[in-house]
Amino acid sequence: MGSKAIIMAALTASVAAMPGTRAAADFADGLVGGLVGGAVSGIIVNESAKARERKRTTTTTTRRVYRAPSVSSQQVREEQTALNYFGFPAGTPDGIRGRNTRNAISQFQAHMGYPVSGHLQDYERQFLISSYYRAQSGGAATAQIAAQSGQGTRGLLHAYRDEALGMQQQGQGGMMALAPQDEQTQAGSASGSESDGGALPNLMASGGDGPSLASHCNQVSLVTSSNGGFVTAASMQDARFALNEQFCIARTYAIAEGESMAASLQGITPEKLEEQCRAFGPAMREHVAALSLDKRSAVLDGVRGFVRQTGQSPAQLAGTARICLSVGYRIDNMNVALGSGLLLAALGEDAYGELMGHHLNEGFGTARRTELAKEWFAAAVEAVENGAEPVFAPGDPGRNALLRKAVFGADAGVQGEAVQPASTLPTFDVD
Repeated sequence: MGSKAIIMAALTASVAAMPGTRAAADFADGLVGGLVGGAVSGIIVNESAKARERKRTTTTTTRRVYRAPSVSSQQVREEQTALNYFGFPAGTPDGIRGRNTRNAISQFQAHMGYPVSGHLQDYERQFLISSYYRAQSGGAATAQIAAQSGQGTRGLLHAYRDEALGMQQQGQGGMMALAPQDEQTQAGSASGSESDGGALPNLMASGGDGPSLASHCNQVSLVTSSNGGFVTAASMQDARFALNEQFCIARTYAIAEGESMAASLQGITPEKLEEQCRAFGPAMREHVAALSLDKRSAVLDGVRGFVRQTGQSPAQLAGTARICLSVGYRIDNMNVALGSGLLLAALGEDAYGELMGHHLNEGFGTARRTELAKEWFAAAVEAVENGAEPVFAPGDPGRNALLRKAVFGADAGVQGEAVQPASTLPTFDVD
């Protein structure tokens, strides 16, 4: 207990002492000194060491051995938490999809007008989870929408759906953009606490100021629902929309994986994790900005140099990056998410490079640079083809072929045409 208290005291002190507007080089020094590596990765290492020490110590006390939940159980727990929040009682979030959870899912489906089955379709789950995280990060706006709806938190779901379906359309048959970034996003578009003092151009949207990826995925999910399910390689007509679906699937898997890992950490709250992971934004600012400017090889060379400065082992940094990737997507902070994804790619996990391809293809956290996106997509697809374990939707054997066809097949590139949902929905312009 004494060592744990010392660790947490040091952690708290390091966070409290960190200036909010320190330059990127200072944040890199903080990493070397143990801010991110010592706070998140250090906890992983310390907990592992303490577990080994406990194993060597003879004791007559009965101990409960903690096992981190599997990704699937963590996903169910996430569903249960979201269902409870929106007023569909699923019971205690235990990761087991029992009768209460199925009843809650049926109530949710009836509320949204989906076919009632008690089992979430992928697009239904995506809308439920992304809406929950949007509500959690909405602050006073969330409370205001809930109050105005007359249905409490359940009304948020209809509000988010209605917003995506046409509250912003321009008259009958109008077009609503899924991604407002264009190919020539200006360097000065980012603002806020993370846009000051940088020597290099900052072409990325800052955490809360740029377009919301969570809202984007809500809209994509609604079109997926109207189309009757996800696009496959055989059914694909719009390459860009197919990539948008896979982008949102990858985001969901990244959130679930990181939260599963974070659940095994002892002595650190989700709030502290978020606080620590936010340091990735300014620490990786230079490398995230380089995504919009440089080829993949040059970006990765820069990140590898950064990795060497941290003094952390690859295993520590990879664990930290997975957790902070989850946090970045959960709080809709693209700097944190991109910085984490870049670290994983630089550590040799090429399959994570798919994320950089998606961000560059749509302009979330970067300028929209479709020609640079192809390099990242190609490396990720080829890695899986050469035997690397898929990290997103590993149970879908056709996903890699879909990505390849959407990016490179039949001269479609990654441009695509406008989304063509069912006639009951407005057309979404993705250009």
